[in-house]
Amino acid sequence: MDNLEKMYDRRFGEDIEFRKKMYKVLCGRFFQKYIPEDSTVLDIAAGYCEFTNNIKAKRKIALDRNSDVKKFAGSGVETIVADSTDMKQIADGTVDAAFASNFFEHLSREDIVKTICEIRRVLKKGGKLLVLQPNIRYCYKDYWMFFDHITPLDDRSMSEALEINGFGVKECIPRFLPYTTKGKLPKSVLLLKLYLMLPFARMIIGRQAFIYAEKIWT
Repeated sequence: MDNLEKMYDRRFGEDIEFRKKMYKVLCGRFFQKYIPEDSTVLDIAAGYCEFTNNIKAKRKIALDRNSDVKKFAGSGVETIVADSTDMKQIADGTVDAAFASNFFEHLSREDIVKTICEIRRVLKKGGKLLVLQPNIRYCYKDYWMFFDHITPLDDRSMSEALEINGFGVKECIPRFLPYTTKGKLPKSVLLLKLYLMLPFARMIIGRQAFIYAEKIWT
């Protein structure tokens, strides 16, 4: 087991089963509305494939540097072991929607730009990018609790990075989800369902931003 696998296992190992249930709710009650079921979807840094396995799409691609992605991908999911800055296995303009969760903060600024450009390359005209990420404006006390966080980002800086690299931000929720499943809040699917039904609750405990952007055709 290399360091990346060890880090994933230490960080998420105890929460895998809850995260599967959590993403089933998030996909069904939130993310799916952005993604038609006849789409081709790319999950960047797919990890344990919680999003990929729960979103409904005609074609699903899970990309990660960690080869364990092959073990966690569900039936019918295509897996690619590669870096987000060089997704050469994916042809230009073949993806309808891309998703990245808790990922860009692990990259240098240079690699953030390279990744955004690669995403733009593989997206179709008007293709969508959904980003879920810690918002350092609201979780600054705990932002560095993870060893591999590199770049501090908030909703405004991430939106700017997208907009200067060929995307138009269509929706931005600065406070969407709590920062981590390792917090003091109880791990409850019922509470998550209630939380999604009560947007004002985001202003109290929301620490992650959600950004929906579209590829600008030029």
